[in-house]
Amino acid sequence: MSGFASWIGGALGWTLGGPIGAAIGFAIGAAVDKATSKGLLLEEPKQQKRQRRKRAEPTYEKRRRRRTSSAEKQSQTKSGDFEVSLLVLSAVVMKADGEISQAEKDYVRNYFVKMYGKERANHAFQLFNGLLKKEDISTRQICQQIQSHMDHSSRLQLLHYLFGVTKADGHVSEEEVELIEKIAGYLYINDRDYQSIKAMFYNAVDSAYRILEIDKSATNNEIKKAYRKMAKKYHPDKLQHLGEEHVKGAEEKFQRVQKAYEQLQEKRGF
Repeated sequence: MSGFASWIGGALGWTLGGPIGAAIGFAIGAAVDKATSKGLLLEEPKQQKRQRRKRAEPTYEKRRRRRTSSAEKQSQTKSGDFEVSLLVLSAVVMKADGEISQAEKDYVRNYFVKMYGKERANHAFQLFNGLLKKEDISTRQICQQIQSHMDHSSRLQLLHYLFGVTKADGHVSEEEVELIEKIAGYLYINDRDYQSIKAMFYNAVDSAYRILEIDKSATNNEIKKAYRKMAKKYHPDKLQHLGEEHVKGAEEKFQRVQKAYEQLQEKRGF
């Protein structure tokens, strides 16, 4: 249990407050003994406690409207904040159709093992199992907190990951897709970016165009320009502030952009 407590206490920043902090508190209570839970969440310093209260609802509605630069959001977000955001949103999406398949749970576990190693993944999965038991997680409030603190590139990576979860069991329900689209809106991800990431998980004829955020009527020069733009937008280096493991996790998205461009090159012969 001490390893679990160390992982939670040392890796998190803004996710210890607000609606995500409340979900974490519930999950800890469900996953570890009460003494450990109290030690992490109830016996915090008074100054930290006051700061956490200031971050709690309804102040997130005000924070959502406040302009914050991408650089500031990068500096605010720790690797653990991104990690917990993945876990919370995964739990929300997996419960959207009323069923939680073993394939989906295995996908989450395997993803975390690949990203963080077995020991850290085991700690994360303890928290994840607790989150799956919480029934009243507000998707809107969770996303508002994430949007307030996390830069755009990291939010795009969150969306890409969520589509991976839905495809894990070989079946994507309408409820899950509708919820992910709603999450994208809450995270201030525009429709073109949403459609681009969604197309990476479907083999439709026009997927390559959607991934590059262009129409079928685009010229060859416009395709080249779109490729350079999307390669820059989805480049793994944009997640360096989250750590090397997240840079590696973004490579799949970047490779899908390259593949889409190569498909159009072959189709059009340029």
